[in-house]
Amino acid sequence: MSFTSCAIITLPAIITQVRYRGVIMKDYYKILIDGMDDTLTVTGIVRGVAWVGAELSNGSFGIAMNTEGESVQRKFASLVGLGAKTAAQAVMSWSFNEASEAMAVINAYYNTPERMERLHLAADDAKSCTDGMDIADKTVALIGHLKLGDEALKGAKEVYIIEREPRDGDLPDSACEYILPECDVSIITGSAAVNKTMPRLLELSRNAKTVVIGPTVPMCPELKSLGIDRLSGMVVTDKDGIVDWMQKVRGTPYPFGKSFTID
Repeated sequence: MSFTSCAIITLPAIITQVRYRGVIMKDYYKILIDGMDDTLTVTGIVRGVAWVGAELSNGSFGIAMNTEGESVQRKFASLVGLGAKTAAQAVMSWSFNEASEAMAVINAYYNTPERMERLHLAADDAKSCTDGMDIADKTVALIGHLKLGDEALKGAKEVYIIEREPRDGDLPDSACEYILPECDVSIITGSAAVNKTMPRLLELSRNAKTVVIGPTVPMCPELKSLGIDRLSGMVVTDKDGIVDWMQKVRGTPYPFGKSFTID
């Protein structure tokens, strides 16, 4: 099994529609915002070393990977005090700092134990993100340097690692446009939604089995209408612990929550 890497293309504008198998589908961001309301308000934003957290008025807490970028003016001076749906609109902001905060708000709304119970989902911390998928002799793309279990890519013919920040030996950005359409399986980091590459990545992956994975993933079943085969995200269960941890170190937040999968 060989590993190759290239860099994610940064889109010049937000794609508001995605073509999936010949059909124009609703936008990733619109689906999330439309499913929310302003009944709950944002009561706090926590900026950590690598993660951003948001708390809502019902006590729910969500996180998103912090994507740095403040070259343009924010949509809102602060998300604190705004209704959850209003604050979520900032996910469209080209201030990536603000968009990261908005994604944390979205996850505080969607990724809760109560919602997981209503969706009849059980925690699956030991489950591989490709569990049940046929990976043998398949060409796989990883969008981001994802930490997967040993079994996740077992038997794959070839694995391409696609990363925004090129490292030695990486393929050029333009290679993504050619590689993803030829892949059998596409595993995309949820943080691609913050930098606005998610819609294009989904479009390029429309012929592949597509998994969107990571703590930044909103557990919203309606996203599967975009051609996503599996959503693998996280629900925070130790708010105090993760708030303390995220302000001190980088790393994985999974010890402070439970993993869930929507197929």
